[in-house]
Amino acid sequence: MSAPRGTAPQTGVLVVDDDFMVARIHAGYVARVPGFTVVGAAHTGETALAAVARHRPDLVLLDIYLPDMSGLDVLRTLRGAAHPVDVLVVTAARDAATVRAAMHGGAVNYLVKPFAAGALTERLERYADLRRQLSAIGSGAGQDEIDRLFGEGGSGGGPQPLPKGLSGTTCALVEDVLREAGADLSATEVAALTGLSRVSARRYLEHLCATGRTRLRPRYGTAGRPEHRYLWTG
Repeated sequence: MSAPRGTAPQTGVLVVDDDFMVARIHAGYVARVPGFTVVGAAHTGETALAAVARHRPDLVLLDIYLPDMSGLDVLRTLRGAAHPVDVLVVTAARDAATVRAAMHGGAVNYLVKPFAAGALTERLERYADLRRQLSAIGSGAGQDEIDRLFGEGGSGGGPQPLPKGLSGTTCALVEDVLREAGADLSATEVAALTGLSRVSARRYLEHLCATGRTRLRPRYGTAGRPEHRYLWTG
């Protein structure tokens, strides 16, 4: 995506989800990440393919369950398109066959819904870092650089480092509390059990969601936004 003179180039993102409200929420998550801008949204496979041709995004947030075709078919079609585009799968599908098909189709990452904003932010930041490294390499990549890029480019690159400002000891404490609870907990409950502030507890919980050790479980009340609750999955 081109940018005005004097500004950093933005990474254009197309959000694809059959649910209009979910697409709006995910677009809001993307818009809050520095360096990323939402160029459009689509709610079917056909409109997604048309939007890619029209907007020429750098990245597509792609749902698997679409009303007219599978998101995997969209992924395969995009792989053969003239304009290269990266795909980050965001879906409720967690079966091995779908995950494997997404990997074979060249998805840069795979995020299971529902998820907190921090989980998507972390993956977008990793994607941006990967793009920066690829740009810096040019035509002279060494094997060490290539190994590092392939390790960071997919969802299976090994343990993810803690985000800046988080402590390994405190993260282990949050893990223990979730593991011993045997049920889902809110950030407020985790804060009370660990002595952390609610904001700090939520940061650790979102990191654990991003690394797949904790699952986000929204609880819907009679009114207002759903309460985010977190369940230890190990």
